[in-house]
Amino acid sequence: MSESQPALTQQELKQQAAVYAVDTFIHSDMRVGLGSGSTAELFIEEVGRRSQAGILTGLVTVSSSEKSAELARSFGLEVKELADIEALDITVDGADEIETATFSLTKGRGGALLREKLVAAASTLEVIIADESKLVSILGEKMPIPVEVTPFGWTHTANRLRALGGEPALRMTGGQPYLTDGENYVLDCRFPPVTDAKDLAARIKGLTGVVEHGLFIGIAGRVVIAGKTGVYELEKGA
Repeated sequence: MSESQPALTQQELKQQAAVYAVDTFIHSDMRVGLGSGSTAELFIEEVGRRSQAGILTGLVTVSSSEKSAELARSFGLEVKELADIEALDITVDGADEIETATFSLTKGRGGALLREKLVAAASTLEVIIADESKLVSILGEKMPIPVEVTPFGWTHTANRLRALGGEPALRMTGGQPYLTDGENYVLDCRFPPVTDAKDLAARIKGLTGVVEHGLFIGIAGRVVIAGKTGVYELEKGA
């Protein structure tokens, strides 16, 4: 980029990653999982525009959140329930942190971590799109780990998370506890840098009261990054 050109904003970088993902991975007659959050929404909008233009046809989508489903329908995309689809060809989603060596992720700042994980698990390929600010050398470096919990007895679940070394904070919105689409609470947990994500994921999932956590291990197949030098696919371990 020349000195006369202003640096791209984070929004513009995310838009570039979304366009690359559609260009590279999406074609007509696919069964596509739709992620949640600001970056995934840019992907949905790009797919929707091409569908309206007749460039992409015959798409069937499954959304990981009600908000993403509403956005997809606004473009005329067909949105089905996950239970009605045997398998998805691909899911494209964002991430809060991406561990470059392993492709392990933290997700769930958008509050859809359970449904995001269910949609990802039903997909042949999970593609993550993000800007370079989401890259970390170790999970927990920048962001807390969201944990979806049942509202009943949530303070006890929070204490169990503290016993694992976390510092949980109940997510709030408008002065009230944030509710997921499944009507659960979210505890945003600060942990020390996660040296063994697989072990921590198992420990959190094993706690009574935990519905799901935002550690996505062994799920991402491809990672698309937009940065100041352009858009590229991350190589695992790079």
